Amino acid sequence: MSSSTPWVTDSWFSSPWNYLPEAIGDLHLPTSLRVHDVTLRDGEQQAGVVFTADDKLRIAELLASAGIHRIEAGLPAVSPSDEEAVRRIVAAGFDSEIYVFSRCMVDDVKLAVDCGATGVVMEVPSSHHLIQKGYRWPVERAIELAVEATTFAGDHGLKVTFFPIDATRASIVEYLDMMEKVATDGHLDAVALVDTFGVLSPHAVGYFVRQTRERLGVPMETHFHMDFGMGVANTILAVTEGVEVIQTSVTGLGERSGNTPTEETILALLTMYGLDTGIKTERFTAISREVMAMAGIRQPPNRAIVGERLFQVESGIIATWVKNVGDDVTEAFPFRPELVGQAAPEIVLGKGSGADSVVVWLERNGIEVPGADAVLEILARVKARSLEAKRLLDNDEFLECVSGVLG
Repeated sequence: MSSSTPWVTDSWFSSPWNYLPEAIGDLHLPTSLRVHDVTLRDGEQQAGVVFTADDKLRIAELLASAGIHRIEAGLPAVSPSDEEAVRRIVAAGFDSEIYVFSRCMVDDVKLAVDCGATGVVMEVPSSHHLIQKGYRWPVERAIELAVEATTFAGDHGLKVTFFPIDATRASIVEYLDMMEKVATDGHLDAVALVDTFGVLSPHAVGYFVRQTRERLGVPMETHFHMDFGMGVANTILAVTEGVEVIQTSVTGLGERSGNTPTEETILALLTMYGLDTGIKTERFTAISREVMAMAGIRQPPNRAIVGERLFQVESGIIATWVKNVGDDVTEAFPFRPELVGQAAPEIVLGKGSGADSVVVWLERNGIEVPGADAVLEILARVKARSLEAKRLLDNDEFLECVSGVLG
């Protein structure tokens, strides 16, 4: 990355506005950022997703190979299979730290210790209305359980990230009072800023971070959901307030509309903020596709970063750009495909194609490019054929269009 033009490198071309002093003067980016992956726990909570112990070990291997700093291996108390997966992941000796998820129950923590985890993410509801209506507990019970379980975890050498469910729908007073009580009477090494239902607006993120920091003075982590599509933006805004750990999942797998996707968040931080997490972005596409195959989930073809048709170009105007810029790919795309493990750009043929698209396909097939009128006639046939089929054309169909004009 060039220090003088960090917005444009050999691998990406973002906006110079991102680095203007007027735009970034009030940012407080951390000196380093760690990624805590929740695919094996919250990712599996997406309806219909089931990972076997073998699947989970393989996913952990993929995550570790990409340099993910922390892997949440699951909640071992859920089932014997989940416990087996956690034990096997710990035993594999990956460079990534291995955390587990836990309810605020001493027995859950004992199992985490027995499995050999480094740390535990410990959940308890924090909004009084959810405690009373969803759990039918008095608020005092939630606090007592949290104090008891976090103290036990700390006494047994686990790093404790306290995870207050539904924090963003609590009043700020009840949320902070509860957190302070657990921090004072129990034990926590970090607190997760949890937007369980994805309802936090970007404008409120800074307030959330600053209020938590001022009251607790402990490291913070993000855990934002995508119910309104705000997870990536909100996570990044929290990082600009100095948060040093972000919880994300592979391609946004997770409860309801999912967690903050790792790929979009990491690449945005790298290209728009110059914050390099050390994650191997070139492995994103392969990891996403393997994990999605295990999950039985098909992603939209234009999915950001990892979509299978992200670098396919049908539009005639854009095809002309791609044809003309040659290897200077970032004139037509915001980042090079190899940065995220995608294939090279490909001009495809369909209803939206232009004359240059036909020229490229003629050259690809070793056919001498005829005059402009013949090219336009071939293009008309391509458009009509695509409209009739309601899809892109393959090479055989293209050659039939050519034959109809050139004989």
